[in-house]
Amino acid sequence: MTTVSVIVPVLNEAHQLADVLASLRRALKDEDELIVVDGGSTDGSADIATRFASQVLHSPPGRAVQMNAGAEAANGNWLWFVHADSELLPSHRKALESLSANARWGRFDVRLSGQQFMFTIIAGLMNIRSRLTGIATGDQGIFVRHDVFQALGGFPSQPLMEDIALSTALRKQARPCCLRPRLVTSSRRWQQRGVWSTVWLMWRLRWRYWRGEDPSRLHQDYYGR
Repeated sequence: MTTVSVIVPVLNEAHQLADVLASLRRALKDEDELIVVDGGSTDGSADIATRFASQVLHSPPGRAVQMNAGAEAANGNWLWFVHADSELLPSHRKALESLSANARWGRFDVRLSGQQFMFTIIAGLMNIRSRLTGIATGDQGIFVRHDVFQALGGFPSQPLMEDIALSTALRKQARPCCLRPRLVTSSRRWQQRGVWSTVWLMWRLRWRYWRGEDPSRLHQDYYGR
């Protein structure tokens, strides 16, 4: 039997968390786990999570730290890392059942919420880039076999680009399984910062990361000092 542990890192997501976790719970099977790891929310996110999650854990803030804490407590054959602004459907869970026995890791295609045509273009380019490079981002719902994740040592302890670092290490073992049911993820960062400025910022940060710049400095530039 294939069991899945969905791990959701949370920090002050109360305004949407109930809807997100309810959709996650409906998408999963009875034997699956939903693990929420709170990074010190001050808006009651952890209390909301207790209504839906199999476990609510507490850790220092930082997606890598939080997701590693969730993975350590997980019991599923597969670990599935999902952002708190993404929407899962039963079709996504069913797609995991189609994986071959030797599959090691993968991600989903994405669709951005919102009605702007540019969001369709951005999501399409994200999906194409991921297929070509074998690199996945957290927005794409990275899933990895529990034993593979443990052997790798989990997410590296860095404040940004932890998803890039993990998928780069996983790609050395195998190309990702790219599943086509589109995972809906929030377009809020593009809406808040502006579409073109956000695209330009993300490409610059990835270029600097590829050049070997300290992820802590990239984190400061992305979130503000």
